[in-house]
Amino acid sequence: MHGYQLMREIKHRSNGSWRPSPGSIYPLLQQMTDDGLVVPNEDGDRKVFTLTDLGRESAAQESADQVWDKLSSRSKSDDLRSAQIALVDAVSHLSRSGTEEQLTAAEAILIATRKQIYGLLAAD
Repeated sequence: MHGYQLMREIKHRSNGSWRPSPGSIYPLLQQMTDDGLVVPNEDGDRKVFTLTDLGRESAAQESADQVWDKLSSRSKSDDLRSAQIALVDAVSHLSRSGTEEQLTAAEAILIATRKQIYGLLAAD
C-alpha cells in the first residue's frame, strides 16, 4: 500500500479512533524501510510499500487480530480524544462557512467550555 492507503486502512480498522496523519505515517514508513521491514517500490507517481521477509517475520510474532484488538480497545481517554477531534472538525467547518453571529456564539461557547474543563482540574 502507499501511505494514504495505510492511513485509510488504519482509520477503518480502528473504527475511526486512530486517524494517522501524513506527518506520522511517512516518518514511520521511512523508519521501517531503514530497519529492513518494508521496501518501497515506485508505482507511477507513488511509493508503494511491501513487507520484506524480516517484516513478515516481525508481523508474525503477533497476529493481526491481536494488534488491532490493542489498537481498537477504547479507554475513556480515547473517547475524550475522539470527542476533541469531532469538536475541532465542527469548529473548522463553522470557521469556514459560519455567519458572524455563529462565529461569535461559537467563540463564547469555546471560552466557557475551556473554563469548565479547567474547573474540573481545579476541583481535585
